[in-house]
Order: sequence, then C-alpha cells, then structure tokens
Amino acid sequence: METLEFIIYPDGRVQEKVTGILGASCAEVTAAIEEQLGVVLRQETTAEFFAQPVQNSQTATTQATFSDW
Repeated sequence: METLEFIIYPDGRVQEKVTGILGASCAEVTAAIEEQLGVVLRQETTAEFFAQPVQNSQTATTQATFSDW
C-alpha cells in the first residue's frame, strides 16, 4: 500500500515520509506537493528507493528428439 505521511512542526517545517513506492518514482508522486510546500532542505532515501519492481517472466524450453528406427 502506498502511503504519504506528513508531520508539521510548530516552526513550520514539514516532514514527509513516503512508503510503499519502489524506486525513484516516489519523487514523481511528491513533486507537486513539495512545490506547494516550499524549499526542500533535505532528502533521505530508504531501502524502497533502491528496490526494483519484481518482473515475472516465464520461459519454457522444450526439446524434441526423434529416432530413425
């Protein structure tokens, strides 16, 4: 499940935490929000940033042999 969590501090700082989105696509999801919030002071990547989506691929190999008898 994709979630965005925001913590707003009394001094106006906003901490944003994104979970459930693999790879760098989290930047695309949060770009419009960050533009409205103001200057981004720091970004920290998580393990999910470096994770790659799982791609299922199935390859079947068959080999037929025929005898001449």
